[in-house]
Amino acid sequence: MKREKLIFLTNDDSYRSKGFAAAIQIARQFGRVIAIAPDAPQSGMSQAITIYNPLYLRKVREEEGVLVYSLNGTPVDCVKMAFDHLFRDEKVDLVISGINHGSNAAVNVLYSGTMGAAIEAAFYNIPSIGLSLTDHDLDADFEGAIKYGTQIVESVLRGDMPQPLCLNVNVPNIPCSDIKGIRLSRQTRGYWREEFYKRTDPHGRDYFWLTGAFSNAEPTAEDTDEWALANGYVSIVPVQVDLTAYTQMAQLSKYF
Repeated sequence: MKREKLIFLTNDDSYRSKGFAAAIQIARQFGRVIAIAPDAPQSGMSQAITIYNPLYLRKVREEEGVLVYSLNGTPVDCVKMAFDHLFRDEKVDLVISGINHGSNAAVNVLYSGTMGAAIEAAFYNIPSIGLSLTDHDLDADFEGAIKYGTQIVESVLRGDMPQPLCLNVNVPNIPCSDIKGIRLSRQTRGYWREEFYKRTDPHGRDYFWLTGAFSNAEPTAEDTDEWALANGYVSIVPVQVDLTAYTQMAQLSKYF
């Protein structure tokens, strides 16, 4: 008898988010779903792990084919808890992290808790997808993300893609009917320039709110994830962990 596929889910917006419910909707089409997600929002956590505080794993939802736990930790904590504790005797076929409320294109991939979890899953040699919608609204419309996320998951589960595999998928915040398709892209070169708004609390103490804007260093390049999103496409960027700047090795070898 053919084994039912097992899909693991996590995210960085907490198990209560609408995007997480949308990810469950995608995953349960392909098999059994087990999820561990943070008990509170953990955006911007990247690869952070919890070292100095205890972790508490709590079952929050169970129904046919779906089992959801919450964890008082980071997205990467959730992945580690899954593969180093929960799944010791089970084979996981795919990891989905998301659906994130907000873009994880360009340099956002380095800050993202969603992508931090997806990258961590790839360390366990499990195909992983970080899935994001470029809309921060808590009540965002996930129709397009569900449609194209389903297509991408189906393609990955066919089993003929290179391994290890980690995909950074971003869906534009436009009506589903207006999305033109999927573009395989590269990460846009750019950076964030932060601003700190200074305020004073009722006790006379100064405090700061972080804000900022993304600066696209190559706005006319048509092979990037930012271009794809701006022009109505779902972007897919294959992500690797090796951060070595190979193009600089020869020149640096003259000095070191």
